[in-house]
Amino acid sequence: MSDAMHVSGPLAAAPKPVSPSLQAWRMFRQNHAALVGLAILAAIIVISLIGPYVYTVPPREMVWMPLTPPGQSEYILGTDYLGRDLLAGLINGGRVTLLVGFSAACLTVLIGVSVGALAGFFGGWVDNLLMRVTEFFQVLPHLLFAMVVVMLFSPTLLNISAAIGVVSWTSTARLTRAEFQRIREMEYVKAERAIGAGNARLIWRVILPNAAPPLIVVAALSIGTAILFEAGLSFLGLSDPNATSWGRMIGDNRPYILDSSWGVTFPGLCIFLTVLAISLVGDGLNDAFNPKLRQR
Repeated sequence: MSDAMHVSGPLAAAPKPVSPSLQAWRMFRQNHAALVGLAILAAIIVISLIGPYVYTVPPREMVWMPLTPPGQSEYILGTDYLGRDLLAGLINGGRVTLLVGFSAACLTVLIGVSVGALAGFFGGWVDNLLMRVTEFFQVLPHLLFAMVVVMLFSPTLLNISAAIGVVSWTSTARLTRAEFQRIREMEYVKAERAIGAGNARLIWRVILPNAAPPLIVVAALSIGTAILFEAGLSFLGLSDPNATSWGRMIGDNRPYILDSSWGVTFPGLCIFLTVLAISLVGDGLNDAFNPKLRQR
């Protein structure tokens, strides 16, 4: 009897519900690979932002003999074909590469979510029209189309980011459309509509927050895709000549790869580590936002 009184007494309290964001963070912490990727990505971002103020060697000035191997001068990673410090180029190139990657990913998500939300919410002729536009961009050769855009409008960082974003939004649009088609039939959406909520509120305030988890994962992975895309354009010479990026460093030093491989190896390694870190974080976010894994 004392046990029953203890359970039902005023001191007994129901456990507080755990918020979905806290549940997602707990799931993310259990993924050790994702934590490693997050640490690598954070280190790359910090070095790219703070590094130029600590290591003040100009990245575009000739400071030593060309093609000096690593460890044979005061410039520990050696120099490129013009005698520029590779370490300074990597630190400053990280800024440009990450800027283009994040900017292009933001544009990708903006276009994809907008198109997918309208198509999935309204359906009918709106869905058919927007999906035909999506299919048109999906079958375009992305690299060739981006090259044409950059060549027509000059290879500035803004134009490169826009070109990557314009050709990369189709998968995001299809995922958003599928999520909106699923969620718009939920009871709470019908209840909001019954009390007079307009279409704008239903799309942006009711459905989109509940469709956000898979879109966050796609947005994270889009950054890695944009970085690889920018590296490909820079490798082909379609990059801002006034900006140093990892892809441009690879493209500039590729004629000398047999005799001085460090000019290509180090920027390539930076791209590899960055994209790998983003992929690990995206995989961790996918597990964290998966409701089946959370319940398990």
